[in-house]
Amino acid sequence: MPSIEVLNSVSVHISIYVDLLILFNRLIGNIFNLLIFLSLKTFRENSSSFYLTAMSFLSIDELLTDSSLTYCKFRAYFFQICSLASFTVAHHAFVISFFIRIIHGIPTLIYQTRTISTTTEVAKCEILNSVFQKYYNYGFIIILASSLPVVLTTLFGSLAYHSIRQLAFLTVPLVRRELDKQLASMVLVQAVFNFYVIVPYIVRYVVNFSTNMTRDSYNYVILQFAINLTLNLLYLCFATPFYIYTCVSARF
Repeated sequence: MPSIEVLNSVSVHISIYVDLLILFNRLIGNIFNLLIFLSLKTFRENSSSFYLTAMSFLSIDELLTDSSLTYCKFRAYFFQICSLASFTVAHHAFVISFFIRIIHGIPTLIYQTRTISTTTEVAKCEILNSVFQKYYNYGFIIILASSLPVVLTTLFGSLAYHSIRQLAFLTVPLVRRELDKQLASMVLVQAVFNFYVIVPYIVRYVVNFSTNMTRDSYNYVILQFAINLTLNLLYLCFATPFYIYTCVSARF
């Protein structure tokens, strides 16, 4: 059984190196997504690809370090904007939902702050308002940012699968049919992938807030390790679309 020191060390290295790797692939992958979706006319004129283009734009990370108060406030703020982007479906809906996400994240800018532990002297981001903390933990993280995307992922994945099966019977131009088939396949695979990386995060988050452990206990260290691991899995939702689309679609 690994010691507490070993688990802490592994957890720290995961936070540093895996985060940087995911961030790099997230940045590069979404830039390529934008270039492809905006340069090809067939993608530009399709409402489904517009949604994928918008998601690629919102998935580009903007900050690299957690050493400042600005990071604490804006990281959580942009996380809310990107997470709620999964509700968007087309041009007008995207504009409306974009402004809703901006307004929804304002309390985070107000109440999120950077604190330093008096015992460990480690800096971390915390929400000081207890009422908003409860909403953020249960209303936003568990429902809006986790459970609801899983439900929507399952729903739209099923619709994409049904769409693929129906395309062969539709009387539409061959080029349009192939484009719709490729987009449906891309959405389906992305939906399945998102389901498997989001569910562990939900389970870990519920366990984290339903148990009370002392910071020096072995189980607490295990939980912190699981937190870092599942959080990195969650970030894969924003880092992998380009690579998934490349594998699924021959045209992409």
